[in-house]
Amino acid sequence: MPTEYNKNLIELSGVDIIKEDSLILSDVNLSVNAGEFVYIVGRVGSGKSSIIKAIIGEIPLTRGFAHVAGFDLRKIKRNQIPLLRRKIGIVFQDFQLLTDRSVYDNLKFVLQSTGWKNSKEIDHKIKNELESVGMLLKAHKMPHQLSGGEQQRVAIARALLNDPQIILADEPTGNLDSDTACEIMDLLMRIHREQEPAIIMVTHNRALLKRYPGKLMLCENLAFKEIVETQEIDFSQLLYE
Repeated sequence: MPTEYNKNLIELSGVDIIKEDSLILSDVNLSVNAGEFVYIVGRVGSGKSSIIKAIIGEIPLTRGFAHVAGFDLRKIKRNQIPLLRRKIGIVFQDFQLLTDRSVYDNLKFVLQSTGWKNSKEIDHKIKNELESVGMLLKAHKMPHQLSGGEQQRVAIARALLNDPQIILADEPTGNLDSDTACEIMDLLMRIHREQEPAIIMVTHNRALLKRYPGKLMLCENLAFKEIVETQEIDFSQLLYE
């Protein structure tokens, strides 16, 4: 069944993002519908990752309108945050796989932690997601036995386990060479096309922005704004390699 692209999954309006009593971004406005692909760019320390942390409830919000996947982030209770995060898949730059267990057991840990109990359903889900990212044959491997690209494929499979409405990818290609980065982006774009989650990706990679177009949001000087395609953009002034 096709996604209803007018379904609003993220709506931030007039939001201030404050971390440790410091204002990181002021008057943030962000609207993301189901099926959208959104980039967040900006210099190091400009607040890109803070937006991700705000969306998952890690940074409390006290000003403005902030709804994500049906949750009001200004009113969300601590015991509701795990429920919010089940609707969100997260992909990190440094993979964040558990190093003391196999690929299969990394995914099993997530499912059991989020309430899955039936062993056959768990097994089927893990194998299905690993197959979808081309890692089923390496389910028995330990993370240190995998390349960076393979670890990121496993991390993407992990992010998909609970069929998220939203995928947040925080510099998912930052530790990868250019060819592997394109392979990971091709995988994310296929997931976006076939499963139609909203994807928000933080990146500093100019080549990816040009090759894989999407809505472009910029963090700069405490502000957060959309950069329209018709504008002339000097990316050398916005992004660090």
